[in-house]
Amino acid sequence: MKSGFVAPGPTQKELTADAAGIAEAAVILRRGGLVAVPTETVYGLAADATSDEAVAQIYAAKARPKFNPLIAHVASLNAALEQGIFPGDALRLAEAFWPGPLTLVVPLAPGATVCAASRAGQQNIALRVPAHPVAAAVIAAAGLPLAAPSANRSGRVSPVTAAHVARDFAGEIDLILDGGRCPVGLESTVVACLDCCPRLLRPGGITRTDIETVLGHAFGEPLQSGPVRSPGMLNSHYAPRAKLRLEAATRDDGEVGLDFGGIFGEGKNVLDLSPGRDLAQAAANLFSFLRELDAREPACIAVAPIPCEGLGEAINDRLRRAAAPGGTP
Repeated sequence: MKSGFVAPGPTQKELTADAAGIAEAAVILRRGGLVAVPTETVYGLAADATSDEAVAQIYAAKARPKFNPLIAHVASLNAALEQGIFPGDALRLAEAFWPGPLTLVVPLAPGATVCAASRAGQQNIALRVPAHPVAAAVIAAAGLPLAAPSANRSGRVSPVTAAHVARDFAGEIDLILDGGRCPVGLESTVVACLDCCPRLLRPGGITRTDIETVLGHAFGEPLQSGPVRSPGMLNSHYAPRAKLRLEAATRDDGEVGLDFGGIFGEGKNVLDLSPGRDLAQAAANLFSFLRELDAREPACIAVAPIPCEGLGEAINDRLRRAAAPGGTP
């Protein structure tokens, strides 16, 4: 547990992610505060990952279950090697995809400084090197590994703009660093490298095919039991307040539509993730469009079928979890 912790009072500034904004973010993070930071995936709610007290603020602000571990964001593979033990497969994946939207869950290194609260008390650690220039600059300026789950209430729709963060945490965190819209729009892919065969824990911004090509073999079978190894594994997650009706061929009266490829046709209550059926465009629009439709306060959002290939696997994963019962009211 880090000593000398002094949490700043939450005044929640919103600053442009220029040199001055990044410098202020670093100061806040070093003294134990919370900063919303853009990454290439979604906005993260960042805190000093080496401080149990700072990390506790993340769990409190998000109302996040404390058994759900956080990803530690670091500046480089060398920095990651100080925190985790990388088997051969993990090292190959890190060298191929970092910096980028890939999280690796590996055994904890003996000298690791990421705190127990960030790891949910486990002897393994989730690590990522983000590619977004603002996230990278904040990590470098702070000189710390940063815990940074999505900057939204636990279980709700992830944020891809600073405005999304502001609506979720009005006046409750110290700083929102506005770096524009996140380009990928889906959280990172999470791969566990804890035994002889890597396992896909969460599909995300890098596809299964791309990762298996680097590995030279398929993923192992999913783990059926045990502790939650990474974010994004709870059955109910990413949920709007409205119900979702998946695989909808038509839109019923009173429903708004989350379309893909013009299935529902045009209309004021329809948003099309990608009229041209481009899965990367659909992924980038998913959370923003879910938030926009949900703000219209419909009883139900009809969701057109989306192919479960490439990035479609991650899109369908988010939609299934968003539609699952048990979300926060």
